[in-house]
Amino acid sequence: MEWGIIIVAVFLALVAYTIIQETRAQMHWRGLVAKGDVDAIRQLLVAEIDRWRSDRVPKDVPALLWHGVQTVEIIAVSATGARVNCSAEGEYALVNGQRAETSSPLAEGMKTTKKLADMLLYDVPNLRLDHVQIDVYTSFRDEGGHASARCILSSLVRRGDVEDLDWEATPATEFAEIVGARFVDDGLGALRATEPLPWSDPIENEVI
Repeated sequence: MEWGIIIVAVFLALVAYTIIQETRAQMHWRGLVAKGDVDAIRQLLVAEIDRWRSDRVPKDVPALLWHGVQTVEIIAVSATGARVNCSAEGEYALVNGQRAETSSPLAEGMKTTKKLADMLLYDVPNLRLDHVQIDVYTSFRDEGGHASARCILSSLVRRGDVEDLDWEATPATEFAEIVGARFVDDGLGALRATEPLPWSDPIENEVI
């Protein structure tokens, strides 16, 4: 009986110690972020993005969309925001016995942009970014068949513009309009490249 009490007491002590250490670690990271430590912010982003890359496709998330999320790469980090890029490819299916594009790279890029904005703004532990810039690239081939990645969609997502957004109900096309995404749509369905938005920190550059 006494040994059982001792074992339970040791177990509870270990659990309490683990919780205290975890709390201290979180307070440490939050303190660094509050001070604007860019290296700490980058480390938190890298750790979370690495986790996304190793995770299986979440339930209710299309595999093609999750693949786009897993291509994300960090380009720049500031004390208040981050710039990333990712890849998007079209979706194909058999239609009347022939393989046809059912969703363009631009349409998929808009879905990926919306998903990444949600994850980067709200899902990174101990971090609350004010804004993220997401540039979406896809493959273009020249007449010789050589492929190169070019930007087709560039979006600056400010927390203040989307904090009241119904993420589940808002279509990706409407989200792109809300955040003022840059892309080329000729109305004919042709895929066009565009220049990414210039990266700067909109919070730090605001005139007060």
